[in-house]
Amino acid sequence: MLDFDLARLYEVETKRLKEAVRRNINRFYGDDFMFQLSKDEVEELSRSQFASLNKGRGSNIKYTPFAFTELGVSMLSSVLNSEKAIEINRSIMRAFVVIRKYALGYAELNQKLENFMIETDMQFSEIYQALTELAEQKRTDEQPRKQIGFVIGENKNTEK
Repeated sequence: MLDFDLARLYEVETKRLKEAVRRNINRFYGDDFMFQLSKDEVEELSRSQFASLNKGRGSNIKYTPFAFTELGVSMLSSVLNSEKAIEINRSIMRAFVVIRKYALGYAELNQKLENFMIETDMQFSEIYQALTELAEQKRTDEQPRKQIGFVIGENKNTEK
């Protein structure tokens, strides 16, 4: 987002927003927080499709604006001293707490699921082992056995 849009959002003058950024420039170090548009980019923004200036005082960009990333918008709320900026900064902090709680809850849930899977895997191993033993026992039971003992009617010595 551009500095003048954020100034409107945070209910401060663009000049005050830029002052706050310059006073706290170390907080915005790197392109992942903020960068300044080039003159070519500014010209592209301030001209219409017919390449003519917009009508009216203040409708054209005079100074190269700052462009803020998500991190920069968040950081900006901590360096501005308006009621709106303070309110937004509180909301951001609360959002981080909610996200952290969610992440911790997710990690806890993931650990419980992993423990459940380990227990279930152990149970499946025990069931598989029991079924294997039963199958082995059934195979042993189904094999023909050699009969033992006396069988009537098969005596060769008996003749009539």
